[in-house]
Amino acid sequence: MPWFVKLEEGLVDKAHFDAVVPLHLAWLAELEAQGHRPVSGYWADRRGAEGAGGMLLFWAGSWDQASRLVRHDPLIEQGCVSWTLHEWTPVFGVPAPVSPPATAAASGMKQQHQS
Repeated sequence: MPWFVKLEEGLVDKAHFDAVVPLHLAWLAELEAQGHRPVSGYWADRRGAEGAGGMLLFWAGSWDQASRLVRHDPLIEQGCVSWTLHEWTPVFGVPAPVSPPATAAASGMKQQHQS
């Protein structure tokens, strides 16, 4: 199954964004339960900065499926982020999902939405 990458940048104020994060985390858990192996995080060097962003790496069966999955991210559905989607072909190594503490994941995520 191919890997896909969603690159993201925040569009809304922190309070609005943070209110949607629990829905986003639930959506990621759904992706995980469906076997898409999501690995999501934010740019630590931009944490707290306006428009800070992040990345989601995940498996999908096709570009169309990847696009459909991404468009159901609550952060996208609620206009919190701008984003771009890319199919990624690793040429060395295998990404291993890492689960950061829930507080780190919930407090620093910022993401983008594709117009």
